[in-house]
Amino acid sequence: MRNFLKYFFWTVVIGFIYYAGSRYELHLIEHGQMNYNIWPAVIFATIFPVLIGILLRLPTLIKEIKQDKAWAVNWVKLLAVGLPTLYVALVPLLSLTILGKYLLFAMVIIHYDLSTLAGVIFGYVLLDSLKED
Repeated sequence: MRNFLKYFFWTVVIGFIYYAGSRYELHLIEHGQMNYNIWPAVIFATIFPVLIGILLRLPTLIKEIKQDKAWAVNWVKLLAVGLPTLYVALVPLLSLTILGKYLLFAMVIIHYDLSTLAGVIFGYVLLDSLKED
């Protein structure tokens, strides 16, 4: 029962953070439309899903840290999964720069809004690539 309450509480906390972040993103979009400055909204939309992914992995990481073992980075996982998802997560931000016309699959990623999902996956994999020796 204690584990259930812990996970339920953490789910409510993440849900609240997601709700507050979504409201703040809408505020940034409206503010950007008035000022013709969309950079804050795009930067937030790029970073926020990564933070959600980190929050999803955080309870397990805390439990693993309490075991007091040596730590290392799983570079294979970080490069094989983390690097492509980081690219997909950064495409909306990078498309507004000079590099925008050189990005691979940029229109597909932006059209299907894959960057949000990739940001969550990258945040999760970022913490998951830390492993015990």
